[in-house]
Amino acid sequence: KDLGQGTADVAQYNRYCHFVAGLVGEGLSRLFASSELERSALAGELHLSDQMGLFLQKTNIIRDYLEDYVDGRAFWPQSIWKKYSAGGDLGYFANPATEEAKKAGLCCLNDLVTDALELAPDCLAYLSKLRCAEVFRFCAIPQVMAIATLDRCYHNADVFTGVVKYGRACRASSSTTQSTCGGCTG
Repeated sequence: KDLGQGTADVAQYNRYCHFVAGLVGEGLSRLFASSELERSALAGELHLSDQMGLFLQKTNIIRDYLEDYVDGRAFWPQSIWKKYSAGGDLGYFANPATEEAKKAGLCCLNDLVTDALELAPDCLAYLSKLRCAEVFRFCAIPQVMAIATLDRCYHNADVFTGVVKYGRACRASSSTTQSTCGGCTG
């Protein structure tokens, strides 16, 4: 399928994210449960597991707009970006000719960030079900970094001219945070 101009709509966007990341979330939940690091009920939390993956994937798609577009692939749903692109092309946002075009790009970006953030409550619900500190950190750190990335992307024209990422120091400080509650317990 040609994804040079993105997915057709939000349903197709969600479906794509489900297959590339949501299924990973489901598999990890089953693995955590079967290894007895987490309660067996976690294996049945398919919706929440899927949402964890979708949240991460949507964040990456938003952040990587330019890199993906230059490489001839795009995932932003046309039903969203076409509301803002006067040129009818996803590349419209990378080369805004007017201040109006720049504002339209930011509105589109904000729409997509808001769509991704709608998954945050389900991610928090999933995290609240975890009992093992190591599993919690394994799951929570990427979610926290995704929220920070979306914060950085929101209303940020740099998304259209390069990739917006956090530096090593920020990633290192978030990944070395230690729990005082110990390790895995049943």
